[in-house]
Amino acid sequence: MAIALTTGILWARNKSRGELCTVVDVEVLNADSTSFVTPQGVLSDLAGQGVKLEGKYMGDIDASDIEEALRQSPYLENADCVKCQDGRILIRVSQLVPVLRVFDGDASYYVNRAGKRMAASSYYHCDVPVVQGHFTRKYPATRLVPLIDYIEGDSMLHSLVTMYQVRDTNNIILVPNFSGHVINIGDVDDFENKFAKLKLFYRDVLPVKGWNTYDTISLKWNHQIVATKRVKAVEQVIESHPEDDEQAPDMQTMALGTAPATGQQDKKKEAQQEESKKESTKEQASSKADKPANKKNN
Repeated sequence: MAIALTTGILWARNKSRGELCTVVDVEVLNADSTSFVTPQGVLSDLAGQGVKLEGKYMGDIDASDIEEALRQSPYLENADCVKCQDGRILIRVSQLVPVLRVFDGDASYYVNRAGKRMAASSYYHCDVPVVQGHFTRKYPATRLVPLIDYIEGDSMLHSLVTMYQVRDTNNIILVPNFSGHVINIGDVDDFENKFAKLKLFYRDVLPVKGWNTYDTISLKWNHQIVATKRVKAVEQVIESHPEDDEQAPDMQTMALGTAPATGQQDKKKEAQQEESKKESTKEQASSKADKPANKKNN
């Protein structure tokens, strides 16, 4: 039985090597409504790399070479290739799953958990945290993933933080979704303790001091919070609606708007006074000219 089984396996393998590849099936494992990888796109990617499968002898096709070629694609996280006995090749791929989007100057790209980059495109959008900064091999964007995971898992912090700014490795800025101040957490170490201090500051200090009192809240140092007082007032943004007849100005707008109006009123009063003086002069000259005529008439 062992000899027969071995003989059968060798016979099937030799027969398979002599068959031609007639069909290439591609399956996207994590396809959903936001998928940007299609079976046709995978085949086009292989063709672009000079990999031709259909019509080729199965014995001349190396499944590991196909897997390695597909893993080089920026749109795929993983790829597996299986050669079947009926001249069919089955390729299973997983599209890249972004965890954050980086804006680095004019460039923009998505990053997955393994650090693989995919250039951003107008044909695809993924709702992930936005990070602004420059990253290198020594300091990759994946260093922020544990921090982002923690914030996304906390309901309060998730609703608070709208984007991240990485100025350098020791100055990571969190931008809240309201104007007033930014949060400097320093590096990515010990962020659980830093956020615990931030929540105490929001609960006990800002309601008393005012939410627009500080422009930067720094959590970089142990056992303390350093808040920098604001120098300039927070700019008030007024939203207008088409159905509104007139936009209601704030106090600052009113102060700025009334100054020119007052000057114009003063100029208008001066002009009216000058005009009244001219009219008075004309009346006096007219009365003097009429007096001799009246005497002659008399």
